[in-house]
Amino acid sequence: MESAEVESDILRRVRTLLRELDGHHPAFQCDRGMLRWTLHKKIDQNPNNSSILVGILVKELERAERSDYRHYIIPLLHTLMYALIKAPCISEDLCSRVYDFCKKLLTLPKPFCTIGLDYAVRLKMERTAPGMLYQRMVISEQSLKSDPYPYQEKVFIFADPELLSEAICNALVTDTEAAQVSQSPRACMSYVIIHAMLAGLGEGCDISGLKRSLQDMPANDVEHWFRQVVVAVECTGNKVNADRSQHMARLEEIYRAVLGSVPAGDTPLGELQGIPLPNPNISFHLWTEDDQLWKELVLFIRPLSQSCEPDLLSQDLDNFEIQDIISDCECCKQTRFSVLSTDSGIERDLPAAAEESVAPCSAETEQSRLQRKGGIKKKASPLESVAFLQAGCNSPGAKQVMKPQRRSGITPEPVALLQRQHTARIVLLGDDRILGRLAQAYHSLRKRETRRVFLTPRLNLQFYHIPVVTGQPNTLAVANCPAAGREELCEVAGYLGRADPWYESNINTLCHMIPKLATMPSSPSKHLVTDLFLTDVIAYYVRMGIQPVCFQVYAVKIFFNDPAQEPAEDVFLTELLTSMQESISHRELAMSKKKMTLDGPGIDLTVTYRKVVVSDRVKEVAMSLRSTGLVMKAIPADEAEDLVCLNVNITEIIKSNNLSGRSFSAVANRLKTHSIKIRSTEQRPFTLCLDKDSRRAYRNVISMEVSPCLEPSYCLQKTRTMKFSLHEAEDVGLVKYMPKSLLLPINTFAGVIQ
Repeated sequence: MESAEVESDILRRVRTLLRELDGHHPAFQCDRGMLRWTLHKKIDQNPNNSSILVGILVKELERAERSDYRHYIIPLLHTLMYALIKAPCISEDLCSRVYDFCKKLLTLPKPFCTIGLDYAVRLKMERTAPGMLYQRMVISEQSLKSDPYPYQEKVFIFADPELLSEAICNALVTDTEAAQVSQSPRACMSYVIIHAMLAGLGEGCDISGLKRSLQDMPANDVEHWFRQVVVAVECTGNKVNADRSQHMARLEEIYRAVLGSVPAGDTPLGELQGIPLPNPNISFHLWTEDDQLWKELVLFIRPLSQSCEPDLLSQDLDNFEIQDIISDCECCKQTRFSVLSTDSGIERDLPAAAEESVAPCSAETEQSRLQRKGGIKKKASPLESVAFLQAGCNSPGAKQVMKPQRRSGITPEPVALLQRQHTARIVLLGDDRILGRLAQAYHSLRKRETRRVFLTPRLNLQFYHIPVVTGQPNTLAVANCPAAGREELCEVAGYLGRADPWYESNINTLCHMIPKLATMPSSPSKHLVTDLFLTDVIAYYVRMGIQPVCFQVYAVKIFFNDPAQEPAEDVFLTELLTSMQESISHRELAMSKKKMTLDGPGIDLTVTYRKVVVSDRVKEVAMSLRSTGLVMKAIPADEAEDLVCLNVNITEIIKSNNLSGRSFSAVANRLKTHSIKIRSTEQRPFTLCLDKDSRRAYRNVISMEVSPCLEPSYCLQKTRTMKFSLHEAEDVGLVKYMPKSLLLPINTFAGVIQ
């Protein structure tokens, strides 16, 4: 195909993509979400198309900016940057135009200025050291060992087996495993070397000869040259005024050394060859245990391969559980929190490095030296905790904390600042019910981290959501919690799609596509589509979706009609639903029927809530009414509404007397509040269901209190502050600068576009 025809075809596809953003969908609904994929596949199939695609996207961006079509800017910019990362050679002129356009976005409101600044910083490094973005992405996603860039990433896909069919789960397991087959560390290192040479030295490289030389080379030599390339690119990219000629000279030196005496390849010089961008490291998990998320994150930070004994990590996990139990028991006696101590005084807690630094002792010396006995770790003072937080912050102004040495005769040395070198990208596959489980797990994780900090200073957590709804969901998960339809089960995804059109186009379209692909009969075409399309879309989402939308997590305290039963505490993200509960005993049934005859169906409730007013002043409202049930929605129907607000719909029963007798009518009573208390005045219990999941239903409820869930670390610091100022009602000191509410961030491509 000639260059003019290729350019015309790509331009037509880009214009079709923009029409889809305007709401004009293609003739075939199944094509939604595949337009972006086909554009980037053209680069993979023919790298010579990369400059054409980038040039067209730059022109469309400039046209959108002139015509004030802001809803085009972020989708086009993401598509452009993804093409720039994958493309081996882009001219300096095109990179300069994209860089200038990103700087123009700094004058626009969020999220345009945020995304523009992020991409401008990346482009500046890419222009200084071509191929740097590709190199960093491959190193982090494949966890390749690299001292200049020691960052690691992993994608965790979590699916609830009771919400998705077995066919969908099996298909996703097969796809994620197949995507990792051809991605050995050696192959990924070779990709980085070849891409750096092509990006830095241009199209004159002998790519075929370079590939042949790397294939014939021992693995140790490939790793050696990989490290040399990484050092050269990172050093140049991190310099303020780097000398481009010196960088190219160093790459030329490495290129000649790697190529050696290999005969020239059969591909003509100047003809680009495709260098694949490997899929990220993806693992698929069926969510069967409540603390499974936390365990997987700990395994990511401390893999079993780093332990001398296979059971060492599981023992550490048990120690975490024991420490949490000790903290909880002592909290029952007095208000206290267990935090990470700098020195426990227990022998087994000595790090491996400290043990190895000491020469092996004889048996007599081992018996004669002082032994550390088992004991309970001493609680650190607030100053020590603040110092630990400073050590966890990767800021130049943080003070270095002096670590007390366990061995005598060793001079104290500063503790190395903890850096978040690990990034866990958690992809939740399903509907609102799995997001409700995520809110529970996230709240549990934050409480665990408050008691004993481990993951927070080391791990960067990113959450993603791909909606999937099957035709016939598991009846165990929907009984007693009737959802109106698929739209009701995907309220979060619907909100994200309305707030971010690019999320709607690329991710929400998978809601019905994944079940169809999973149930397709086995064929070569099905294997091609699922392996390429689903894996690529997930990779594109986790790579480019870096703008979070924060959802408020709500806490509910539940009281039961049995005084001996302890109140329950839980959290929810999307919905709380109450309904009347059938009477159990004949006496209660007879009394309820008599009451219904006089007062109508339902139960008498006392509702106390804080009314939402424009001035943000607190206005307490109390009322009594008869109701058959209510529903609290935490996700607004309009993206312009406040996310930190509960929309309460109470079905109120109104009694009226007329000539024909007594009649009853149901009226919808709508409230907007941040916190609410509801109690059954006649002591008749009702049923409560959280996040549309019957597995999280509570029976025999007599009263409940709902309010925004507080961040556990805020509660810890607030408790410490109250010890020293018992009469202070307002937040003072460090508490003023800490996040008060627990927010669950879910990443999209643009966040919320106002």
